[in-house]
Amino acid sequence: MLSGNPAEQPAPVVRPEVWETYGPADLSAVPVFAGGFINFGYWEAVDLEQPLSQGDRIRSEQDLYRHVLDAVRPAGGRAVEIGCGLGLGCALALEEYGPTDMTGVDIHPQQLRRAREANSRLLGARSPRLRFVLGAAEGLPLGDAEFDCLYSVEAAQHFPDLDAFAREAARVLRPGGRVAVASFFSVEGAPEPAERLAGLLDSFASGLDIARPVSRLGEALADAGFVDVRVASIGPQVWPGWDRWLARLWAPGTWPRNFLAAWEQQILDYYLVTATRP
Repeated sequence: MLSGNPAEQPAPVVRPEVWETYGPADLSAVPVFAGGFINFGYWEAVDLEQPLSQGDRIRSEQDLYRHVLDAVRPAGGRAVEIGCGLGLGCALALEEYGPTDMTGVDIHPQQLRRAREANSRLLGARSPRLRFVLGAAEGLPLGDAEFDCLYSVEAAQHFPDLDAFAREAARVLRPGGRVAVASFFSVEGAPEPAERLAGLLDSFASGLDIARPVSRLGEALADAGFVDVRVASIGPQVWPGWDRWLARLWAPGTWPRNFLAAWEQQILDYYLVTATRP
């Protein structure tokens, strides 16, 4: 059972693009993010040759969480998700992976309100194993060595300071703790990725998504003391399915369809990055 409150800290500063997208605009309510998860999906188990259903879409979003959770192995330990959104991934982790308890952290107070509403049953249990706290990835309101695993699903593209995130991850994990981050980054060695991605994708042009090579996260984790840092592309399991789903809602030539183009041009890819705290 979780007890106590996180240390009192000033409310984190939210970049304006993030505030609008995850607050008043409520990205979770956009039809492309069916079911309330906010990720592009992991489509390996979905037959992309057949018409896609909303069930297929939700399966892809859940499977991205499962792919990440398989990497951190939360069973029997304390787990924390950074950038938890509506907290549906936290609920999936509790129900399918068996951590002793689960903490969801998000920088946006409106998202946390929605998360508490969406997970009222779990939060209202007699011995709740779930909590949600307000905090930034670069300044977590969590105790030292409090967790056995830490993960983040499609949020790191918004983190302004990967070095600070890595240091905080190292601080809140116990020795032997695992970290896993799934998100999209620019491809290593791609020329002028920031300019090219801004030209293709409105989310990069607006500053919502930050263009950085995946090596920046790997280096940040290593500099923070993590070992066994591994970077794996999962783009083939993400981009084709994501584009097939977008095709139901967006016409060819519209900017969301350019995610696939950015991958095919080897500017952008989707990665799973894992590491261990010694």
